[in-house]
Amino acid sequence: MSNNTGKVLESYPMNGGDGAYSYTKNSYLQRAATSITDAKIHEAITEKLDIGKLSSTSNTLRIADLGCSVGPNTFIAMQNVLEAMQHKHRTQDPSSKFPEFQVLYNDHASNDFNTLFASLPSERQYFAAGVPGSFYNRLFPKSSLHFVHSSYALQWLAKVPEEVLDKNSPAWNKGRIHYTNAAEDVGNAYAAQFAKDMGIFLDARAKELVAGGMMVLILPSIPDGIPNSRVPAGVMFDLLGSSLMDMAKEEIISESLVDSFNLPVYAASLKEMKDIIERNGCFSIEKIETTNPLSKIDIQLGTRPCTMHLRAGMEGIISKHFGNKIIDELFDRLDRKAEEYSYLLNASYTAGTQLFIVLTRK
Repeated sequence: MSNNTGKVLESYPMNGGDGAYSYTKNSYLQRAATSITDAKIHEAITEKLDIGKLSSTSNTLRIADLGCSVGPNTFIAMQNVLEAMQHKHRTQDPSSKFPEFQVLYNDHASNDFNTLFASLPSERQYFAAGVPGSFYNRLFPKSSLHFVHSSYALQWLAKVPEEVLDKNSPAWNKGRIHYTNAAEDVGNAYAAQFAKDMGIFLDARAKELVAGGMMVLILPSIPDGIPNSRVPAGVMFDLLGSSLMDMAKEEIISESLVDSFNLPVYAASLKEMKDIIERNGCFSIEKIETTNPLSKIDIQLGTRPCTMHLRAGMEGIISKHFGNKIIDELFDRLDRKAEEYSYLLNASYTAGTQLFIVLTRK
């Protein structure tokens, strides 16, 4: 892939600022889900990352967080990575000069970087910079990164699969906004788009990471043999689509507007990810496993936090398509519907709905 940093892709920013519906105030479920991987990241750096070799060729070790959003999760994750790398350096090569660290925070240009920068930890032990742009493009110079981290970002596709919006396609997703409970052709179109996007992502990172550099990816997954309608996100997406269709039936919005809207989000299986990585061929798989993202979450939270988190993540893309006048009513309806169907949500909590992947650049 050539350097295509000028290519403009779809942007799906989380809600900015620090208000009631902001991602800053409504991302603790994501943090709780990823906190179970903190020790795993520390272990991977300790066992698999050759800090001595990396620091012998560069006085500055660069860490990138791709899809950082607005914090605070990104700061916690980066501090965890930094401390693990510092610990590894002290134990592996205590007599050598301690390297400096730079953390590069990446997200779409429409991300609320002002909130991100305003809340940077004052006592941080690294130089910080923001890098706007889609991670489905090249973002950094060749062989400039030593560690790449991405958490709960790669489920976002570069774009909605074209087939699901085409009335003449067997994958046309009429009356639905996601592949959950949709026809098999719809799911296949989403899977193909994810495979294409992930291939581009890996190609770009292969150019940017130095040999021996490490990449950790954390993303939603679907356990083998479990339909998407049985995992929490799938249930919520289905209820969101149902709420929109109710509003269309009441002529608050047009049904054709719902038919032309699909959420560009996909949860891959472990096998899908493994096949894509192996097909790319530039990375060694040090670890790939599913984890239970809900083991540190009280599942008796009720449905309200689920709808608030969904609003923080999806309000921007919904407003862009339907306008912002329907947002409050839509999420009020979703709140009531989630409460009504809470038994589906409670029954959907299953293990293996988070992928944890550690790769090293060959």
